[in-house]
Amino acid sequence: QVQLVESGGGLVQPGGSLTLSCAASGSIFSFYAMGWYRQAPGKQRELVASITSGGSTYYADSVKGRFTISRDNAKNTVYLQMNSLKPEDTAVYYCNAPSGRFVIWTWGQGTQVTVSS
Repeated sequence: QVQLVESGGGLVQPGGSLTLSCAASGSIFSFYAMGWYRQAPGKQRELVASITSGGSTYYADSVKGRFTISRDNAKNTVYLQMNSLKPEDTAVYYCNAPSGRFVIWTWGQGTQVTVSS
């Protein structure tokens, strides 16, 4: 079973930037597409960005042009560069391997991102 550890969240002002990291245990990381999800209070968890094993990316409309997902297979790590942050980006951010509407691995603890002045 792969374990996922997210980090890099924090408090940032509107318009600011953060970079999130997700470290995955195990040697099978490179074979899987990876995604960043977020869950705001009272809302369902949603996929905001994903990257295939070959590097193709997907972004939700709400983050397109502001967020960039990348991965380093040698480090078993996926990143989410977040720019021009808005208060509505406030959420707990998680990573996982998407499989259709589901995910493959157990969720990690997530990392809190708060955008506020």
